[in-house]
Amino acid sequence: MTEDERWTEWDSGPVARPYTVTGGRTRPSVELRFDLIDVVGWTGKKVDPMAVSYEGRQILELCQRPITVADLASALGLPLGVVRVLLGDLVHDNLVDIRVHAPKGRVTDQRLLARVLAGIRAL
Repeated sequence: MTEDERWTEWDSGPVARPYTVTGGRTRPSVELRFDLIDVVGWTGKKVDPMAVSYEGRQILELCQRPITVADLASALGLPLGVVRVLLGDLVHDNLVDIRVHAPKGRVTDQRLLARVLAGIRAL
């Protein structure tokens, strides 16, 4: 039996619930908003394996090459909110950099809004 099989029940999923991964926190420890398309990359800073959670080490491994927040959540199999909290910890410890690609504030490009509306109607 592998370690993953030991910690997973077939019907109920992972034994550890998401709130245990974040220590019960629901918000990142830094004042950043991580959007789905923001790109995360490792800073190159040396990491003490005992100072970073198992999930944090997984994120750092995935961030060896730039990866979006959405792709991180998918690869880890964790809810987006949990990944955002973990990313906040890693940003606070200067272990990852976030490149923000989403525009902040109001989107006023009428062509973009028209394309989004057309896409929604096509659904």
